[in-house]
Amino acid sequence: MQKEEKQGIIIVAVAYIFWGFMPIYWKLLEHVSSDEILVSRVIWSFIFTLLLVVLGRNYKVLISDLKELWKNKKAFWSLVVASYLVTGNWFTYIYAVNAGYIVQSSLGYYINPLISVLLGIIFLKEKMSRAQQLSVLIAATGVAILTISYGVIPWISFILAFTFAIYGFIKKSLTIDALRGLTIETMFVLPVALFYFGYLLMTDRAVFFQTNSVTVILLILTGVATAVPLVLFAKGTKTMPLYMSGFIQYFAPTIMLLVGVFVYNEKFSKIEFLSFSFIWAALILFTVSKIVEVRKNR
Repeated sequence: MQKEEKQGIIIVAVAYIFWGFMPIYWKLLEHVSSDEILVSRVIWSFIFTLLLVVLGRNYKVLISDLKELWKNKKAFWSLVVASYLVTGNWFTYIYAVNAGYIVQSSLGYYINPLISVLLGIIFLKEKMSRAQQLSVLIAATGVAILTISYGVIPWISFILAFTFAIYGFIKKSLTIDALRGLTIETMFVLPVALFYFGYLLMTDRAVFFQTNSVTVILLILTGVATAVPLVLFAKGTKTMPLYMSGFIQYFAPTIMLLVGVFVYNEKFSKIEFLSFSFIWAALILFTVSKIVEVRKNR
């Protein structure tokens, strides 16, 4: 394996490990309401990514990206929709972690790749191999077991899986750089975030100006926590083989699951283990079949 490929794999693995441990970061802010954490994340992500763009002397390229997007109205409004989808995903994730649903969040990110495949079949008329069809069926069985045991549909898992899958599906058709893309996405949501932060201030619900310095720093660093893994991911995927991301992408939900169970003592009974076992089996079958498919095409 070439040196660049190895470096790419390591960088992407670091990004997913970073994402996997993110619940610990959000737990440090559990005394702050989820809506204020989200608002801070949007505002500071925009400031931090814009700063990186300016320091990288890519400000003119960012302006050029915006002009090109505006020329292609379909791409422009697609990115606006994607921006609000990922913001909804962020809010659901922050709420879930601080409400004690880390295990259910990990389930959402496990089934996300399978939802992405189904979107490809529905909208792009892509075809699945028999192994991939079987993997979706096995995963659906796992989710059904969990739903029956809970007595309710695991909505948090589905919201996380669908919002991120649709977000990824939209972004697939756009060829914008990851860092500048995140700058533009947060810029689209920024007016709503600023308006809502103003509302929090007026109703005396904002913690930012009334709390200790540690909380203020943690809120400011939400921008860094959002952008850094994304930049690492974008950098790493340029040099690593695509099929390798099939395995690496499961680092994040696996770490998330372990953090939920062993750090925060969330429930993980025999029923949860049985359900997750179906999903793990489905993902192994799905990933192996994709690797075989890629190698055959080569």
